[in-house]
Amino acid sequence: MTHRWPARYIEGTMTSRSTIINSIKPAWLHAVAKYRQPHHGRSAWQIVTTLGPYLLTWYLMVRSLEISYWLTLALIPIASGFLIRSFIISHDCGHGAFFRSRRANTITGTITALLVFTPYDQWRHEHAVHHASGGDLDHRGIGDIWTMTVEEYLQAPRLQRLRYRLHRSPWLMLTIGPLLQFMVLQRFARRSMTKREHWSIHQTNLLILAIALVMCLTIGWKAYVLIQLPTMFLAGVVGVWLFYVQHQFEGVQWARHEEWDFATGAVDGSSFYKLPRVLQWITGSIGYHHIHHLSPKIPNYYLEKCYKENAIFQNVQNITLRSSLKSLSFRLWDEELQRLVGFAGVKAYRQRHTPLT
Repeated sequence: MTHRWPARYIEGTMTSRSTIINSIKPAWLHAVAKYRQPHHGRSAWQIVTTLGPYLLTWYLMVRSLEISYWLTLALIPIASGFLIRSFIISHDCGHGAFFRSRRANTITGTITALLVFTPYDQWRHEHAVHHASGGDLDHRGIGDIWTMTVEEYLQAPRLQRLRYRLHRSPWLMLTIGPLLQFMVLQRFARRSMTKREHWSIHQTNLLILAIALVMCLTIGWKAYVLIQLPTMFLAGVVGVWLFYVQHQFEGVQWARHEEWDFATGAVDGSSFYKLPRVLQWITGSIGYHHIHHLSPKIPNYYLEKCYKENAIFQNVQNITLRSSLKSLSFRLWDEELQRLVGFAGVKAYRQRHTPLT
């Protein structure tokens, strides 16, 4: 398949496709190579500075219940921040990017994923499929946000259109959606899953049950629920939003499989989310998503360094906290316009295809 490098990397030039193939592609391969080896000291320190404060915050929340639940709620955002960072560690382990040892990645990834009630091996498999087909319209549906084209939506049965509207509602996606995903849906295996995925889910469920029993016997079920539920909820909302905006933003490019290739799909199909420093630290620099999708073996602590040291990754459109809010209005992909549109795009599509009388 002919390689298509994103046009936004070739500014002010009419460079031929063959020139791009011969010059730009080796450039990005060379650029990412030196960042792909994890630094075990940095990885270990990230575990310490994530799990340590998370457990400490949990202890403080338990003690705060003796004073006021309002004080407990004030600590929830801190705990949720470290919980998000914990999931980023699991995410890196799933890509084999956190340690050179597969066993070390598996053990660390399983533990950090367990904190967010996520079956590590099952999630790792789905996420790998997502990375392998990012931006490919003919391979949607695994590990990504359900997205229909305008034409598909018009041809869908009424019940399916209703389901889709509910699924794409920001109010549901960012309220009950995270709890439903992390606490309910991830508890069940599907027939299409492998035996390893099934075991991953069952193992996670047993470990969650064991942790819940220990917590109920030590601090009481009420205290456990009052802390665990809001912590999971807030972390889940941020996690779902990050995953959503990383692939549902103004300027995203998707293509049918015959016109798609990995590099273009990775970069043009992923956002550069420029976050404030504190949020960047909490989210493990995952905002540099265009680099992460191009080379998922880069540990999170090297993503910013890779960006700053290579101009080839800097000439990209970025989205900010403010501009990213526009993504909430996107619902469908318009193949004719090559952009995301809201449900109003259905009416515009019909008007374009209605013969003039």
